[in-house]
Amino acid sequence: MTEVQKQRAGELLRKFRGDAYIFGLGVLDKVGEEAAELGKTAMVIANTEDWLKPTVDRVLASLEKNNVKLVPGYVVPDAAPNAPREDVFRLETYVLHFQPDVIIVIGGGSSIDAAKAANVLATLGTHDPDIEAYFGTGEVTKVLEATGKELRPLIAVATAASSGAHLTKYSNITDLTVGQKKLIVDDAIVPKRAVFDYALTKSMPRGFTADGALDGVAHCLEVFYGASPETFDEIKEVALLGIELVVANLERVMDNPSDDAGREALGLATDLGGYAIMIGGTNGAHLTSFSLVDVTSHGRACALMNPYYTVFFAPSIEKQLRLVGDIYKRAGLLTADLDKLSGRELGVAVAEGMVELSRRIGFPTKLTDLENFTDEHIERALEAAKNPQLDMKLKNMPVPLSADLVDEYMGPILQAAKVGDFSLIKNMES
Repeated sequence: MTEVQKQRAGELLRKFRGDAYIFGLGVLDKVGEEAAELGKTAMVIANTEDWLKPTVDRVLASLEKNNVKLVPGYVVPDAAPNAPREDVFRLETYVLHFQPDVIIVIGGGSSIDAAKAANVLATLGTHDPDIEAYFGTGEVTKVLEATGKELRPLIAVATAASSGAHLTKYSNITDLTVGQKKLIVDDAIVPKRAVFDYALTKSMPRGFTADGALDGVAHCLEVFYGASPETFDEIKEVALLGIELVVANLERVMDNPSDDAGREALGLATDLGGYAIMIGGTNGAHLTSFSLVDVTSHGRACALMNPYYTVFFAPSIEKQLRLVGDIYKRAGLLTADLDKLSGRELGVAVAEGMVELSRRIGFPTKLTDLENFTDEHIERALEAAKNPQLDMKLKNMPVPLSADLVDEYMGPILQAAKVGDFSLIKNMES
């Protein structure tokens, strides 16, 4: 990462969140100051296992130093991976019982997403206690306006460079009984404050590091693909810088997990991914990932699916593909002369660069690489794509699909991803 890239990434993030976000190396001890500005009592949600204990202890010491009382007197265990509904309901009961002035959640995307959703239910449960009522876009705001209520302030203390959940309006919640994620999308759930000490990511395992980094790429990439003429220039800088910081640094960090500069680069990159999804929305790969929750991680699912959606979108996003493709070419991940390619062929070349990065870090490149994958996952993904609660993902595509076109066009994308054959993808005629 060059000093120019680092400075520009910081400028963009400060433009995005201003004083509400503290980020960088060695900033964890600022949490107590942020909490003290919001209230006198705090409920802390975090993983209580040994690996996170030093981080939690530092946050607790920071709260004590700033005269913020911990309720209920101990740390509330956070959510399991993928933010299961059951954990959301459990966290809701803690909020209702102890009525903290501020909620502090320490963890990765799943922990933060679950805390966001629990905050919604604890505030609005008397209106409708069923979380289904809040899935979709803007549903929380509608009820807040109708009831005159406000969510408790939430401070998200990120520990993983991944989803950008500490910065965004998204909360992904999983129904484990059917293996399907659903999404709350609402400006009202953006954490009031956020703190991310990038040095904490040194404890991320190798696989989780790659999962998180490529989730950040997916955020930047999908939003850039779907950019409107009005948002193109703003998204362009954010997305391309985020993608390049990952592509240029991921292998280095996986080889040397304690590399401060590399960790900072991935932290900035995934934060830029969070910025990107507040400008625009993700689309195809994210939508499919919600139906693969029982066979792979979210970042891995997005990394696997994005090359196939790239080929599908290619005739409509040549401008984006030339810019993205140049990043992968400079990183030595593709050799094709992109200037001589157009349309679908350009898409295939860029997709092959993405696949090459996945190969180098040991990621799956087709659905059949996933243990326990079956054709039922394809059927589940196609059915989920027709659910009105996830309709925003279809509309965000650079080649928008309606529910009645899902089988005709998304079906071949998933079949191509199943066996790793781009030729099976059917492009929509213009």
